[in-house]
Amino acid sequence: MSYCLAIDIGASSGRHILGELKNGRLETKEIYRFENGFKEQDGTLIWDIEKLTADVVAGIAECGRLGLIPETVAIDTWGVDYVLFDGEGKELLPCVSYRDGRTASAVEEVFSVVSKEELYAKTGIQTQPYNTIFQLWCDKKSGKLDGAKRLLMIPEYLSFRLTGVMKNEYTNASTTGLVNADSKKIDQEVCERLGIDPRLFGELNLPSAYIGNFSEEIKAKVGFDAKVIFCPSHDTASAVAACPIDENAVFISSGTWSLVGTENLYPVTTPEAMAANFSNEGGINYRFRFLKNIMGMWLFQNIRKNLDKKFTYDEMMEMAMASSYDRLIDPTDDCFLAPENMVGAIRAYLGEPDLPIGDLLKSVYLSLATSYKNTVEEIEKVAGKKVDRIAIVGGGSKDKYLNQLTKEYTGRRVTVGPTEGTAAGNLISQLIYLDPTLDLEGARRIVINTFEIQEV
Repeated sequence: MSYCLAIDIGASSGRHILGELKNGRLETKEIYRFENGFKEQDGTLIWDIEKLTADVVAGIAECGRLGLIPETVAIDTWGVDYVLFDGEGKELLPCVSYRDGRTASAVEEVFSVVSKEELYAKTGIQTQPYNTIFQLWCDKKSGKLDGAKRLLMIPEYLSFRLTGVMKNEYTNASTTGLVNADSKKIDQEVCERLGIDPRLFGELNLPSAYIGNFSEEIKAKVGFDAKVIFCPSHDTASAVAACPIDENAVFISSGTWSLVGTENLYPVTTPEAMAANFSNEGGINYRFRFLKNIMGMWLFQNIRKNLDKKFTYDEMMEMAMASSYDRLIDPTDDCFLAPENMVGAIRAYLGEPDLPIGDLLKSVYLSLATSYKNTVEEIEKVAGKKVDRIAIVGGGSKDKYLNQLTKEYTGRRVTVGPTEGTAAGNLISQLIYLDPTLDLEGARRIVINTFEIQEV
């Protein structure tokens, strides 16, 4: 069986995971890992896309150095962010991060043109100030959109840098707030009313679609050729593709964000779903991820950073467990999106400027567990499901205390794994490309056979 290479990039780090199918099990090996993060440029939070591209290529080159040559390569990243191109194929930079505050007034301005109710009925996407639709509105106001002829989401852009081919992918496009949930295409009417050219997007390809082979430049840099294909290029879509769930299960993709939801065959775009601020994001095989975004490990990552990383995550967990503090924060509050100091932001939210770190950490743990509980109950009410199990995947699933609190607060059976769920979903989409007889259910069985799924 051929090697597949999953390039999985989150907001804080990226990794190259090589996979090979042997006897029904997916053998994986981490080849390369790198740090990622936004930076400030002239008062704007941006992504260093040249560094991102260089790290993507360096990890592929490492495969060549090791003599482990993948037949296919696929890239997943976070959603909503993008790179614009002019008519000559030149990038219109900078590539602004979703955590930048430029969209503060954009939400109400967009809703004055297309109402919140109408937009949700069409797209089914929850209102978040960083959604692509609001970012593009800002680009329109600044004049940046005037010269734009093409748009690629971040994983599409990185695939373009490998192949020279511009293509768009469905799961990531669905995070823009511009894809019609019924037609599963860019909603031209919404775009035109907002003054956004729908031709910025090409055809929306499904996961496992072929993009192109390495360009001559990339082949020279890495020493070999490979096919670049689409996985579910929004990282949550890849994580859920690999999640061992059924109709009555809820997933928690636990990483920088906690994405809490269920998988549906049809979108739920009712007024009740809008009021509860659920998203109907596109998934593999046109399934819908009915979910809510909750600030997740981002909170702990920034607390640790503010403490100069003098505590490990396990030590922070033990500090929280030793505390009897019980006041809560709202992990979805915009004040936690990109504060200068997370410790200060949480203390200010609670109105306790001298709150000890152990108590502050306990508040975050309890607040996340409470948010999970409330979201599960909302899913049952709004989507009409009886939830009997919660499956936690992703790097945050290693936090045993949060897993235990999730079980206690929700009263549901909780399973954990795989930890590298996003990379697993990326890899199985490549296996589906290589073996047309393999379907999603068969691919998920490979995940269950391969990775240890533990009961909490």
